[in-house]
Amino acid sequence: MFSPEGPSLRELAVQALSSVERGYDLLAPKFDHTPFRTPDPVLDAVAAALERKGPFGTGLDLCCGTGAGIDVLTRVCRRGVVGLDFSAGMLTVARGRTRPACGPRVSYVRADARALPFAPAFDLAVSFGAFGHFLPRELPGLFAQVHSVLRPGGAFVFPVVAPPRPGSRAYWMLLGFDAVMRVRNAVWRPPFVMYYREFRLGEVRPELERAGFSVTLEPLPEFGRRPDGSPRVRMIVARRLEGGPAQTAAGSVNS
Repeated sequence: MFSPEGPSLRELAVQALSSVERGYDLLAPKFDHTPFRTPDPVLDAVAAALERKGPFGTGLDLCCGTGAGIDVLTRVCRRGVVGLDFSAGMLTVARGRTRPACGPRVSYVRADARALPFAPAFDLAVSFGAFGHFLPRELPGLFAQVHSVLRPGGAFVFPVVAPPRPGSRAYWMLLGFDAVMRVRNAVWRPPFVMYYREFRLGEVRPELERAGFSVTLEPLPEFGRRPDGSPRVRMIVARRLEGGPAQTAAGSVNS
């Protein structure tokens, strides 16, 4: 699962026994060599889809990690891009990435995504692979925070991979990983929240709508469809409505 440049088993064990913040500080220098980083094909597919919708003004990468998603925003935003994360180690790596001299100004902010330190200043917010670090009860507050920093009509966009088929190898791997994390958090403090099976589209979409978004689901054609005809990867586009939660559309478009 890991390249030779990635973390050793000992390093992963130390990370797993730390808090989420401390764990990612330790993992940051080798994070891009782990499976936890969003794959480039997913990033490129989202960027291509956003290019068809853009350009946008200002962009926010929520839980930006080492900055892979920043490259998506710099392709579609014209005025400026902000990466936000609560791990100082991850931000250090992100700031050290080489970027083209041309393009929007990129800046980084260390903060908690559950308490965003911004006014409504963004036209686009994205997030890649971060939702497993939030418990289901935290999602309404998280979505409300994103809603509060978007301008009216601004979009919150993120990819969602279809869940593995029950009984498949990937299904049992995710089930086992979540089980190990639950046992770890039952016997060790501080907790390390990282549950890959908690973020369910059927539950997330209503929470986005209650937060004041109009939600559409767009297939990313680069990844094809499953045997049942459903997309393998979708892009969620949640647009901030003019008046807030009371005006959430009753019937959203589903692709």
